Amino acid sequence: MAAIGTGCVAGLAEVYPSRRLQGSCCPRRRVQCLRRPPPPLPRLSFFCPTPTRCPHGICYGGGGGFYSRKKKKSSTRGQYASMVGVPVAETPFFTLHNCISSSICRSRHGPLLNTSIPRAFPDKSSFHLVKPKLHHTSVKPVHVPRATVGPDEPHAASTSCPDGIVEKQDLDLLYPGVETELEVFLNSELPSHPKLYRGQLKNGMRYLILPNKVPPNRFEAHMEVHVGSIDEEDDEQGIAHMIEHVAFLGSKKREKLLGTGARSNAYTDFHHTVFHIHAPTSTKDSDGDLLPYVLDALNEIAFQPKFLASRVEKERRAILSELQMMNTIDYRVDCQLLQHLHSENKLSKRFPIGLEEQIKKWDVDKIRKFHERWYFPGNATLYIVGDIDNITKTIYQIEAVFEQTGLETEAVPSPASSAFGAMANFLVPKLAVGLAGSLSNEKSSNSIEQSKISRKERHAVRPPVKHNWSLPGNSTNQKPPQIFQHELIQNFSFNMFCKIPVNKVQTYGDLRNVLMKRIFLSALHFRINTRYKSSNPPFTSIELDHSDSGREGCTVTTLTVTAEPKNWQRAIEVAVQEVRRLKEFGVTRGELTRYMDALLKDSEHLAAMIDNVSSVDNLDFIMESDALGHSVMDQRQGHGSLVAVAGTVTLDEVNSVGAKVLEFVSDFGKPTAPLPAAIVACVPKTVHVDGKGETEFTISPSEISAAIKSGLEEPIECEPELEVPKELISSSQLHDLRLERRPTFIPLSQGTNVKKVHDKETGITQCRLSNGIAVNYKISKSEACGGVMRLMVGGGRAVEISESKGAVVVGVRTLSEGGRVGSFSREQVELFCVNHLINCSLESTEEFISMEFRFTLRDNGMRAAFQLLHMVLEHSVWLDDAFDRARQLYLSYYRSIPKSLERSTAHKLMLAMLDGDERFVEPTPKSLQTLTLQTVKDAVMNQFVGNNMEVSIVGDFSEEDIESCILDYLGTVRETRHSGKEHEYNPVVFRPSPSVLQSQQVFLKDTDERACAYIAGPAPNRWGFTVDGKDLFEFITNIFLDDAKADADAQPKSQELLEENNDIGKDSQRKLHGHPLFFGITMGLLAEIINSRLFTTVRDSLGLTYDVSFELNLFDRLNLGWYVISVTSTPGKVHKAVDACKNVLRGLHSNKISQRELDRAKRTLLMRHEAEIKSNAYWLGLLAHLQASSVPRKDISCIKDLTSLYEAASVEDIYLAYNQLKVDEDSLYSCIGIAGAQDDDDEGASLEEDGSNEGFPGVVPLGRGLSTMTRPTA
Repeated sequence: MAAIGTGCVAGLAEVYPSRRLQGSCCPRRRVQCLRRPPPPLPRLSFFCPTPTRCPHGICYGGGGGFYSRKKKKSSTRGQYASMVGVPVAETPFFTLHNCISSSICRSRHGPLLNTSIPRAFPDKSSFHLVKPKLHHTSVKPVHVPRATVGPDEPHAASTSCPDGIVEKQDLDLLYPGVETELEVFLNSELPSHPKLYRGQLKNGMRYLILPNKVPPNRFEAHMEVHVGSIDEEDDEQGIAHMIEHVAFLGSKKREKLLGTGARSNAYTDFHHTVFHIHAPTSTKDSDGDLLPYVLDALNEIAFQPKFLASRVEKERRAILSELQMMNTIDYRVDCQLLQHLHSENKLSKRFPIGLEEQIKKWDVDKIRKFHERWYFPGNATLYIVGDIDNITKTIYQIEAVFEQTGLETEAVPSPASSAFGAMANFLVPKLAVGLAGSLSNEKSSNSIEQSKISRKERHAVRPPVKHNWSLPGNSTNQKPPQIFQHELIQNFSFNMFCKIPVNKVQTYGDLRNVLMKRIFLSALHFRINTRYKSSNPPFTSIELDHSDSGREGCTVTTLTVTAEPKNWQRAIEVAVQEVRRLKEFGVTRGELTRYMDALLKDSEHLAAMIDNVSSVDNLDFIMESDALGHSVMDQRQGHGSLVAVAGTVTLDEVNSVGAKVLEFVSDFGKPTAPLPAAIVACVPKTVHVDGKGETEFTISPSEISAAIKSGLEEPIECEPELEVPKELISSSQLHDLRLERRPTFIPLSQGTNVKKVHDKETGITQCRLSNGIAVNYKISKSEACGGVMRLMVGGGRAVEISESKGAVVVGVRTLSEGGRVGSFSREQVELFCVNHLINCSLESTEEFISMEFRFTLRDNGMRAAFQLLHMVLEHSVWLDDAFDRARQLYLSYYRSIPKSLERSTAHKLMLAMLDGDERFVEPTPKSLQTLTLQTVKDAVMNQFVGNNMEVSIVGDFSEEDIESCILDYLGTVRETRHSGKEHEYNPVVFRPSPSVLQSQQVFLKDTDERACAYIAGPAPNRWGFTVDGKDLFEFITNIFLDDAKADADAQPKSQELLEENNDIGKDSQRKLHGHPLFFGITMGLLAEIINSRLFTTVRDSLGLTYDVSFELNLFDRLNLGWYVISVTSTPGKVHKAVDACKNVLRGLHSNKISQRELDRAKRTLLMRHEAEIKSNAYWLGLLAHLQASSVPRKDISCIKDLTSLYEAASVEDIYLAYNQLKVDEDSLYSCIGIAGAQDDDDEGASLEEDGSNEGFPGVVPLGRGLSTMTRPTA
């Protein structure tokens, strides 16, 4: 849930990963902290220059709003965009960490998903929509009074450039005299997307249609109403968000769609409220076409809502709960940054969630009046993207539903257009109602008509958001650095902002300008994070983001520095010094060639994937385009345009254009430098000092200014050129390896000579190398010229022993921090990845260590990825300084737990349920101090043995090429085998029950009140094994065999008329009952059903929470699993919310599961499967453990039969799964976390850090006897 985009929940509506990060209505959060501890920072890509990743790279053209500055965990299928076209639903290909991004990337619709490929402009909207003519239809746009929205939206994206800010290239200085051929070319407009259709109804509503076949037989329909929190008056703060909730969740027509396989959601930001539905194109009940029903639902939601008092009260409770849920320290930090960055306008005051005291007061009439003021067709845009073949028919359906909406009050003649066009909206003041009406229509004398025209003009002249641009000026006008200090902040962060108008990307010259900035800032990012990662750097991360924001109406450049508090001064100095170095000396010719080549390769790859872009990614791209006014091209057009401008770029121009971006830092304090819009430091109140414990942290604005000036005075030298290896293993070395190791494929099993098994139905091939490494591969054309590879190594944290707790997780981080292989330095390896478009990441889980690669097949990219994997397995370099950094990061992460309500609550629950087992939580300081470099190296590398490794590859390669790479680079890995059994591990046990620790509380001192809770209990693993050694699969199989025999004996011999469908159904059920995935299938369906009931009861009926979810963690290798219910609430309601969650969990026997509930759950999971099936990354997940000896029950049928297994499941099967969950009082564990002002009686109750697992400084554990202290008084 992003702070800027708030939303309401749509039943079981499953949110796309991107939506979940956008302030979507459905906060189905994953309980990652209860599954495994995440790294101290967002996951570090192996051989990446920085431990943080940006969502969009430079994000020219807007990728985002302020709140994507927050660090978010990426989805498994992130979305990214290229300057050469619409976004592609894949993660990036190599680890340039091109992001040059602060923790603040900008997307109007909320933070986008993390990417790291330096694609030619990985932002959300680099080339956006012009207005192409509506082809193949007779519909003509109609001029009607309407709000100025989309590309002309005045307060969303200002493009007026005051003196001193020039984005356009001054070609006259380069080519004086007559207009040159180059100048003509650069001033020409970019091509427009050939498939995008635009139109407008008589009532003013605009619509956009884009046919798109991914996923097939589905479409997206989004209704965007151009009103948000910025339009609220002083006594309406939060009312736009309230209407979103009430209108959306109060719609009966939307509810009727839930049984069709449709998903729906909504969100609100500064300027927009969006209601969206993702639906199949047809169902049995919709006469072959579902679009009219979806449009009818959107019409009711946006223009015909029923403001029932009961619904208003329900949503009031939900929003108040949402407000407390999202009020984390990260949210408060972001609010502080936003308030200082936009202190001169309403953006600093109008957060969409609103003010609690106002939310509590509004009545139905107040809410209805705001709706009447802003919700009308002329102030809305409908977007439809999906598997649509007949555009004319779609337009007819839009007209049939919407054309009469609002005409009885909206049919007013259009006011005369202004000679200034859209720019007039920036220049004229907000007119009084009477004046606006009299100016717009002199012929109207009727008071009612006058009122209508006045209302229209008030919308057409919406007040722009005023910005104080960062102009060169006297340093005396500079605002001093601002400091936000809070007890829940763990680390130091420094943010320096520069704010200028948005420069629309509409010509080849605009594109060229962005390309040059992209190259320039990529070099900066790479330099900073490679030069200092070779030793212990004073910073955690240094990032520079330059991006547009349609939501904030400006382009913001941000220098962000994060560091341990003790190192903050040196961290700022280094950041400023490196910015100066690049500004003064520029990029080298080698850097220009390197990054230009990488960007062109990447855009070529995107062009090849033009038919694999999902509808939701296309739609997000288009909507962002409306706010920024950029031209939009498809990927092929984009690649051609990029190639065309790339040939005109010179080194001098790159350095000249790039230097202007950095002047607000490099020339800070000079009269010629742009004044920073704000400088903000977010710092902790106390820091941990060894030997002293928590000590007060002091800092002043003058000290921050002094650190900046010190960096400006540091001596600098030009950047030396680096030698970049073309290959990590030479042809001669490979030849020698093949002679020495003699790689070959061996039989897959004893007693057979079959060396390779190919399944035609799935396209999966299984083989095994002579050194014991198992290999699965699948040739897939879904992602042209792209591939993915994953190494899975059995063991993970589970094999950690008591003498070396944390060794595996710290060891994996050490390997990642070092980044060296063989004789190649970290810098060389990273540049090797850049040149070959490789992205590689390394992580550990409870059961496995995994290493994942994403690569392109162009220019030997696949062979390069295999070379890197070979070098990691054979020639990893373990460095003391990398170990020190890794250990320090986990130490810092552990000490930050008590500053997070959710993490401290989850940590306490896991320790209680798993009897203090540290393998499932963060390693303690005591454990970390006992580790050595040799200990962590052994813990990791002892797992990298041949018959314990499985490699899966999916991509657009040939059988000959993939098998050549497998033999050359995997087959030549030195043979190492376990001497005996596979890795043994100390058994995992649940704490014996009953226990006094089954119900606990945590109190966190905070300035604001919040509450959350977790409820957990035992479950079997995915294959039916339990922690006490039972094999439930065999047990249930025997039950079904006995039942089948009894049925056969009872069957009358004379019965001959049996329905064929029943026979098929019984066969399918028998197949499920005997299938090793029985528990995996039924548990997944059960989770969907429980989630639906939790929402309906705890959220919707009782109003006790905004966010509640049920998650299953089913292990594959370990013989156990667990479930977790997470719920957020208020301190006064959290106990009732926990009780209600328990009642839902235990109530499945008294309130039986219906067939309709099961059918809905099946549709949800099958729909998700169908949507992902063309993704290479999804296939990697399906291939995992296919040949793992530690997961013996997984075979090819677990992939082939997935769909039929879901379809065959019955209500009785779900109850068989449910009965294996331990939900009785003696098996449940719960922990409630409450944050707020600490009572005087509790002072001194906090625990000092002693390295134990039971407490943290500043966190007060509350036993059962103290639980009444926060219960409601009534």
